[in-house]
Amino acid sequence: MLITILASALIGLADAPAAENRTLHDKFFTLDTHVDVLRIEEAENKNYLQLPDVQVDIARMEEGGLDGVFFILFSAQGPLTPEGHAAAQQEALARYSTIRRMLDRHPDRIELARSAEEAQRINAAGKLVAFLGMENGYPLAGDPANLKQYYDLGVRYLGITHMGHNGLGDSANPDRKKREPETVHGGLTEKGRAVVAKANQLGIMVDVSHAHRETTIEIARISSAPVIASHSAVRGLADISRNMDDDQLRAVKESGGVVQIVAFNNYLLIPPPERMPAIIKLATEVGLKFGSGRPDPDSLSPEMRKKYLTELAVIDKKWPKVTATVADFVDHIDYAVQLIGIEHVGIASDFGGGGGIEGWQDAAQTPNVTQELLARGYRAEDIRKLWGENLLRVLADVERLSQQ
Repeated sequence: MLITILASALIGLADAPAAENRTLHDKFFTLDTHVDVLRIEEAENKNYLQLPDVQVDIARMEEGGLDGVFFILFSAQGPLTPEGHAAAQQEALARYSTIRRMLDRHPDRIELARSAEEAQRINAAGKLVAFLGMENGYPLAGDPANLKQYYDLGVRYLGITHMGHNGLGDSANPDRKKREPETVHGGLTEKGRAVVAKANQLGIMVDVSHAHRETTIEIARISSAPVIASHSAVRGLADISRNMDDDQLRAVKESGGVVQIVAFNNYLLIPPPERMPAIIKLATEVGLKFGSGRPDPDSLSPEMRKKYLTELAVIDKKWPKVTATVADFVDHIDYAVQLIGIEHVGIASDFGGGGGIEGWQDAAQTPNVTQELLARGYRAEDIRKLWGENLLRVLADVERLSQQ
């Protein structure tokens, strides 16, 4: 009996700090700056209230104390033709339709914010905050005037590129299937510069995640407002082109902007280089598509599913996957904070687009990030900056400068 009482007392002591940390976590305005959603036809009748097959829904946000999210109007890079641009616009708007339906169905629990001030009002009313971001400027067809349409929908940041170069600038990830060179423009194009100027005029934050090193530095230099990296990790810890080197990090800082460190497994720890090409090749063979999320083998026929899982196990054995943890994630935050300062660093997941690490696999596990930051010795005021205060400051600055 005595042993049982002592054991219960020890468990109670262990739970006390965790409870205190959760209470502290709930006091912060927590903002994740990159969450992908399905196209409306893929989402079918799903309303993003409580879904087993997504990482972020309303219920998970509430459970994990994740107060705000930038939901993304994503479009994959395609040919630089009128047909390609039209298809990209259709894809971006199909994702907007999914977000719009979620907002319309649950106005008592989540609301769209078009400014930093609106976000604070919505949060004070006890509701979740939805922002809109746009990943890839490809649907603009190189015409800055087309950006106004997305601003009117509520888009408040624009990612210039994605995977593959486009008509605005060079990407950090050339399309290898098309045998694209590392750069084709040497940074931004004239149309790209005009789009940056238009974003500044409208009050849209310019996002350098996915942009080539030279593109990033040029954007930070010519923008009349602070720029952001909505979901990037640091190259000093994982040397891949998608991550940001020290010069890129400093360029964002010097613009007055913020780098949102991303919880993406293969950006935090580098897997064997042969692994991903082998997986993509296998997925192509069985007809499994990579969209704005993890491919689902259950969508295959029984025969193809068996083939996929069997051969994936061979790949796993030959080129083991790496498993990043929340500790690895905060290592990247530490690096950025030490290089450019706490005021210029934030947090992103890339949930729905491949993000997710051990300890932060969905929105419900969000308090684990705060727990690790506290364990590293970050002060409450610094964690508040990382979780959203820095990004909202930048958004307010961009809004203010646009009005001038």
